[in-house]
Amino acid sequence: MNAVQKSPGPPSLTTSRYIKEEPSALSSSSSSVEAPLDFYAEIPSYELSLDEFEEFALARLKVLRKIEELRAQNITGAEFRTNLESTLKENLTTQNLTASKSFGTIAKPSAKEQSKLNQKIDTASHFILRAAYCRTEDLRRWFLTQECALFRFRLDKILTSSSAFRAFLVEADLHFDRVSDLEKERLRDFLLSIPNSNVSPGELSVSVFYQVPFVQALDLVAKRLCYVHDGMAYVPQSRMVSIIVAKYRMALSKSLVRAALSFGEVTEENERIAPLLKSMNSQYLGRDYGKEDTPLENDELTANTVDSYAKQSMPLCMSQLHAGMKRDSKLKHQGRLQYGLFLKGGGMSTEEHLAFFQRVFTKIMTTEQFNKNYSYNIRHMHGQEGKRASYSPYSCMKIILGNPPQGGESHGCPFRHYDDSSLSSLLTKLNVGSASDRSAILAQKKARNYQLACAKHFEVMHPGAASVEGLSMNGVGNHPNAWFAASVGYHKAKNINGGEEKDMVNCIKCFRPH
Repeated sequence: MNAVQKSPGPPSLTTSRYIKEEPSALSSSSSSVEAPLDFYAEIPSYELSLDEFEEFALARLKVLRKIEELRAQNITGAEFRTNLESTLKENLTTQNLTASKSFGTIAKPSAKEQSKLNQKIDTASHFILRAAYCRTEDLRRWFLTQECALFRFRLDKILTSSSAFRAFLVEADLHFDRVSDLEKERLRDFLLSIPNSNVSPGELSVSVFYQVPFVQALDLVAKRLCYVHDGMAYVPQSRMVSIIVAKYRMALSKSLVRAALSFGEVTEENERIAPLLKSMNSQYLGRDYGKEDTPLENDELTANTVDSYAKQSMPLCMSQLHAGMKRDSKLKHQGRLQYGLFLKGGGMSTEEHLAFFQRVFTKIMTTEQFNKNYSYNIRHMHGQEGKRASYSPYSCMKIILGNPPQGGESHGCPFRHYDDSSLSSLLTKLNVGSASDRSAILAQKKARNYQLACAKHFEVMHPGAASVEGLSMNGVGNHPNAWFAASVGYHKAKNINGGEEKDMVNCIKCFRPH
């Protein structure tokens, strides 16, 4: 029988046929919920130092960006859960946070006390990031997407325990009517007809179903994953996730909009935390490509080899900067910073950086003009002038949220700053994948998932990369230099394994002077 077809069989429900959860009956079992699971409906009152404020926020930011990274790599199922569980333990626990003393001075907390401390850290970090990410529509969308994924992950963990799940519903003030044993028997044939519910006739009596208005379960109704009668949907407990996540998403979305309205007032009254909140979204927490070893090992990125690397291994933002520089024989200020720091992070030395830019720029100016106007800035970004600081390459988030390119400028993120038509034409011109591949990239761009569009571009240009042994794709879609490093590693692995593509080392040697 069709699981969503209205049936004339069962009579209308009465109050004796479903069960309302009572807080008094379940509050004692709420401590059995191991993972922090909260609707974050009430703003907490905690005293935090500035160090704690920043550390807790950055710890949660690492978790949310890990979720984004896993999604960008299309990692799902058990591998997704394992990676995220490990990231949560590494970041949102008192054992790994140095500034958590304000939550108690217990020398050896019990498991229950430890859970409460971790819950407080989780709650504090959520509200700090909520304040930091409320300012613009793009920031709100990003935060909402990652937080809902984290909430779904935690909700999935407690679904195996009916008592823990029911306790959560009570604590979150979510009112769903649990179908009684009497009503399950009345609806026996209909409930057992729900496709793929994994409920056998012998398990029906111990299986939990909830009755909700069908308008709250439209996704399940459309997929025929519940039974509908008289405007009510009968949903197995295992499928309540989508309904609860939708409620959470709606509540969080509304709270972000409200927070945006008061952001200016809050930051004016709290000048010490204002800079932290305003810069939180641009914090890059991954590998520092300005200080660590480059991916090229013995193959130097030089003025003579950069063209071949631009063609084969640079992300779209940097290959467009390279093309713009070669076309115009110059780059404006923002472009020089974005591309110059990327080349530095890729392993290009100060001398080769100067030689490359001078070779291109002196097509429209003299050597003296180049040295006067540009040499100092290049040496400065390598830490050889001024305060001699070593500047790090721009992350994807910094580029996406930076000033968009104006006339004659080439910087920025093509997935963020190009219109749909221009990006489509560019992908076609560059022969990026098939028509369906390009459509998939454009779909992510249209959905404003700019980093996922970039990750999809990498996937299309590097078929089978996920199966290349030893290849790290961490950070692809989060940092241009991670994209570059993964691409270089991919082509090296293909060459070592006898791939069909031209050997990159030989390609580079042909550019080197003899």
